[in-house]
Amino acid sequence: MNEKYNRLINEKSPYLQQHVYNPVDWYPWTEEAFKKAKEEDKPIFLSIGYSTCHWCHVMEKESFEDMEVAKILNKDFISIKVDREERPDIDHLYMTVCQGLTGHGGWPLTIIMSPNKKPFFAATYLPKSTKGSMSGLMEILPHIVRAWKTKRDQIDESSMRIYEWLRNVASQEVEGDISHDVFKNAFIKYEQIFDREYGGFGKSPKFPSPHNLMFLLRYYTIKGENKALEMVDKTLNSMYEGGLYDHIGFGFSRYSTDNKWLVPHFEKMLYDNALLVLAYLEAYQVTANERFKRLATETLNYILRDMTSLEGGFYSAEDADSEGVEGKFYVWKPEEVMSVLGEDKAKDFCSVYDITEEGNFEGANIPNIINSKITEEKRLSLEENREKLFKYRKQRIHPHKDDKILTSWNGLMISAFALGARVLNQPLYLEAAKNCVNFIFNKLRRSDGRLLARYREGEAMYPAYATDYSCLIWGLLELYETSLEIKYLQKALDLNEDLIKYFWDNEKGGLFLYGSDAEQLLTRPKELYDGAIPSDNSIAALNFLRLARLTGNDYFEEMASKMFKLFGGRLLEVPTAHSFLLIAGMYYLYPTREIVIVGSRADKDSKEMLSMLNKSFLPQTVVIFKDEKDLNNINNLIPFAEHMKKINDKTTAYVCENFTCHEPVDNIKQLKSLLNHQ
Repeated sequence: MNEKYNRLINEKSPYLQQHVYNPVDWYPWTEEAFKKAKEEDKPIFLSIGYSTCHWCHVMEKESFEDMEVAKILNKDFISIKVDREERPDIDHLYMTVCQGLTGHGGWPLTIIMSPNKKPFFAATYLPKSTKGSMSGLMEILPHIVRAWKTKRDQIDESSMRIYEWLRNVASQEVEGDISHDVFKNAFIKYEQIFDREYGGFGKSPKFPSPHNLMFLLRYYTIKGENKALEMVDKTLNSMYEGGLYDHIGFGFSRYSTDNKWLVPHFEKMLYDNALLVLAYLEAYQVTANERFKRLATETLNYILRDMTSLEGGFYSAEDADSEGVEGKFYVWKPEEVMSVLGEDKAKDFCSVYDITEEGNFEGANIPNIINSKITEEKRLSLEENREKLFKYRKQRIHPHKDDKILTSWNGLMISAFALGARVLNQPLYLEAAKNCVNFIFNKLRRSDGRLLARYREGEAMYPAYATDYSCLIWGLLELYETSLEIKYLQKALDLNEDLIKYFWDNEKGGLFLYGSDAEQLLTRPKELYDGAIPSDNSIAALNFLRLARLTGNDYFEEMASKMFKLFGGRLLEVPTAHSFLLIAGMYYLYPTREIVIVGSRADKDSKEMLSMLNKSFLPQTVVIFKDEKDLNNINNLIPFAEHMKKINDKTTAYVCENFTCHEPVDNIKQLKSLLNHQ
């Protein structure tokens, strides 16, 4: 290894740390780099990735550790490394350029730009030397250097055209009025692209996209469309049965490279697992399928076991590679299983989990039950053997763990643990959610209260983005409805105030990606596409609506209404690209319900009512608990509940829907009747 380190040595990002000993003279994204580029009149070579990205590792090994490539970059370019997970603002901007110029995107992202930050070349992974139709760095870089020296006018003209185009597409605003038809159109589109044999949508590669399933669950519940539930059920079962799920150690991988969900891209991301837990829990509420309950439980337990810091925050990801080989940590050969379990038990386990001599992945085996369809009884009989294999696997060289803590992804995991605690009646999960909230409020805020985006090794950095605020508010709302502690609703309201202060577009509406107080880049875009993670605008729209129902404050409803007007045209054009905005739209257009339970936490009737509500899938409902010992805080934040009191000194439930409240009821049978009358 090259013992000479570069300027990344003082960075906390695990991704940047991976490149510290490259012979490339990397800079982090700093004014120093741009100043040097201007002084020396050199183009900037910008490389964006993240620490658990397989092709980022490949490009580093092939090119950034290579002296020939380093020589060109160090002589003729200023080279900058960016962690996309720390700086989603930079990544979003230049990924938009890449997609516009090449028609596709991904990581590693390779951008070449002028010292004024205006790009004129974009690509993703590039080999060192040309391979077939794919040009290599050794050919591209000298060509760009010659053009920089002899055709500067053309480069300047090109970069200006790209910049003007970028400004035009920075906002995804297409105004329009949404109606109930958009949900039906989305359902029809999902039905058209649904894979009836293996579940999921479209062809390989297949991504979990849990918010697609969460929308379909709501469509089923509101419209009574059985096909929507069938698509959810098939997809959730198929994702589990394939290799996307880690049958030995639990948790889900990033995506499947094939249509069967067999061969995953083995990295495990915190956000995928959080959103999948939410989808499995909601599906369990709808179907009472014990498998869905178990998968949510196992995934949350995996996060507690492997992805939780001692301070209470959740780590970002685990790599696909170990010992430089993708998937090596996760795959098995029959003789290995036999050495752990003995011949008879190994034969049985291998038969069920598709572990064969010929293998199903590069000569080895990814455990799966695609063709086994085992009963729960059979699975339980193999549980002891699975635990033995898990203990054996722990002795292998583990994949790299990205241990930075991101506010946004932690917000999603707070939601998952809070809902898990509520649905599964598991105090341990409630404790995990509370611990994470405490960690964020203690470690990821500046002294003036401004939320920060990333924490690692005692350092909190970067003014939080709109997605950090939106995801954390979502987590706090889930935590409030689970714990029924008013302080979490207060925290959500406080953060929501800051979200509006720093990110709201006072002219048109909607949220900008980064704050008015943050580094201002070439453009200030608004995100709407619900990709791997729902967009900040989609999540915030639903948060606004829930806050409106919880507090009775119409201001929040008006904010959401402006968002639907601003983005409605885009939603109508491509509804399936905005599945979480569809969820918010259903909350906006279909009837909602507020349930206020007045009583004592220790009271048997209170516990029974809350337990019944927690087990039910009520996506259009907010639940408020009014403890008579805590009236002041409740009445301040939720004034419409001020006059709701216990009747006959018994726990009393008030159910309000369509702006009308039913007669209060004081027993669970009457409450069930009210909920089922629709």
